[in-house]
Amino acid sequence: MPSAVSTIPNLGPASEAAFARAGIESAEEIREMGADAAYLRLLQAGTSPHFIGYYVLVMGLQGRPWTDCQGAEKAALRVRFDALKAQVKHKGRSEIEAALDALGVVERRR
Repeated sequence: MPSAVSTIPNLGPASEAAFARAGIESAEEIREMGADAAYLRLLQAGTSPHFIGYYVLVMGLQGRPWTDCQGAEKAALRVRFDALKAQVKHKGRSEIEAALDALGVVERRR
């Protein structure tokens, strides 16, 4: 029987719902895909990009508390996060909306 997404450390019901909207129903699917592919699916499904959400997932898949993410490791994860965001098209948005979304200021239209 598949494990709930919320069995991954640091993830709860909100993450579980977001992954379900992206078509990912189990912790096993996320582990098999890896953090980057799973987070990209969230973005493609319309979830607004948030750096903390990304590194919480990365830390959880490693069995670590999200507060472990610091220093050079956090900086490297930020580079990966920015690369994932760049892969998602922002159709029908003005340049200023896309810039504000990139900063995490506005939510993506659905």
